[in-house]
Amino acid sequence: MLNLQPYADPTYFIYLLLALVPLAIGLYYGKRFVWYEVVVSLLFIFLIFDSGRYIQQGIALIIYMLWETALVAWYTSYRKRANNSWVFYITTVLSILPILAVRIGDTGLFKAQLTLLGFLGISYLTFRTVGTIIETRDGSIKDFSLPLFLRFVLFMPTLSSGPIDRYRHFTQDATVAPSRDKYIEFLGKAVRYFFLGFLYKFILAYGFEQLYSYTQNMAMADASQGWSWWLIGVGYSYGFYLFFDFAGYSLFAVATGYVMGFDVPMNFKQPFRSKNLKDFWNRWHITLSFWFRDFVFMRLVFTMMKNKVFKSRITTSNVAYIVNMLIMGFWHGLTWYYIVYGLFHGVGLVVNDAWLRYKKKHKVPHNKFTEYFAIFLTLNVVMFSLLIFCGFLDKFWFHH
Repeated sequence: MLNLQPYADPTYFIYLLLALVPLAIGLYYGKRFVWYEVVVSLLFIFLIFDSGRYIQQGIALIIYMLWETALVAWYTSYRKRANNSWVFYITTVLSILPILAVRIGDTGLFKAQLTLLGFLGISYLTFRTVGTIIETRDGSIKDFSLPLFLRFVLFMPTLSSGPIDRYRHFTQDATVAPSRDKYIEFLGKAVRYFFLGFLYKFILAYGFEQLYSYTQNMAMADASQGWSWWLIGVGYSYGFYLFFDFAGYSLFAVATGYVMGFDVPMNFKQPFRSKNLKDFWNRWHITLSFWFRDFVFMRLVFTMMKNKVFKSRITTSNVAYIVNMLIMGFWHGLTWYYIVYGLFHGVGLVVNDAWLRYKKKHKVPHNKFTEYFAIFLTLNVVMFSLLIFCGFLDKFWFHH
C-alpha cells in the first residue's frame, strides 16, 4: 500500500500538488472548498500511518484526538460557567499526559507500554491543544467548534513538524478565502519557499549530515583522550544540518499552507545572524520559542510578581528564564543532554540580559566591529549548545 511520509522525497510533492490543484482553483476564484480540504488532509494523514510500524502510530493518533477533543470541549463549556484555577491546572496536566507518558517511555521506563502512545507529530499537536486550553482560560477563545478544532489540530501541512500556529489565527484563515491578489501573493511565496526548501533539505542538509557523520567517526577515534578537536566539527556540522533540515521542512509546511490559502507563520529568520541569545530565540524555531514566551515565561513572571516571590524584577525575570528553558529542555526528552541544553540557554539568557543592562548603563560603544563580533560570539555559543543537544557527547564520554 502507498505510504507517504511528509516532505520525505519528490514523490510526496507530486501527489501533494496534484491533490491541491482543485483547492487552488477554488481559492483563486474566491471559494474555499472546506469539504475538499478536509478530504485531502485526511487522505494524506491516512497515507502517513497506513502501513507497517506506522499503523500503531495511527491508532495512537486517533486515541489522542478523542482524549484531547473531549478535554478542550469540556473545558470550553466549563469556562463559560466558572474559572477555578485548579480546574484549569488539572485540565492542562491531563492534556499534557500523553506526551509526558511518551517521554517517560523514551527513557526506558515502561518503554514497551508507553511508547505505544506516541506518533509522528505528537509534540506539535500537544502545543496546539494546550495553547487552546490556555487561551480559553484567558477568555480569548469563547466558543468550541468541533470542525474548526479538528482542522486546526490536524492541519496537514504542519502535522509532523510545525510550525505551531494559534487557534485564533488559524480560524481567521479557515473561515474565509483570501482575496485574489492576496492568494496570488501566497502562490508566489509558495513557489519560492518550495525551491528554497528543496535546496535546504535535499542538498545542504544532506551535505552537512554526511559531514556530521564523518566528524563523529573521527572524534570517536580520539575518544580515549576524553577530548577531540573533531568535537568542534561535530557541533558545527550538526548545527548546520539541524538548521537546514528543519528549516527546509518548515518552508515546505509554510508553502503548502499558502497553496491551501493559510498564512502559516514562519519558523526561522536567519538565526545565524543573531547578535545575542535573545535575538537568536527570536529567529530560531520562532513559533516554539514564542509559544514558551507567551504561555510559560510571561505567566511565570506574572505569577511570581503577583505573589511577590522576589523583590527584584530582575531576579524574577532571571528565574523565569531558567525555568522556561529547563521546561523546553525536558520537552525535548528526559535525558541529561536535553536538560543541560535547556539549563545552558536559561543561564545564557540571564547573562545576556545582564550584559545588555551593563552595556546600556555604561554606554558601551556600538559599531560595525562590535556588531560582527557579537554575531560571531553568538554563533559559537549556539553551536556549543547544539553540540550538547545532539547527544553525541553522551556516546563520546559514556558509551564508547
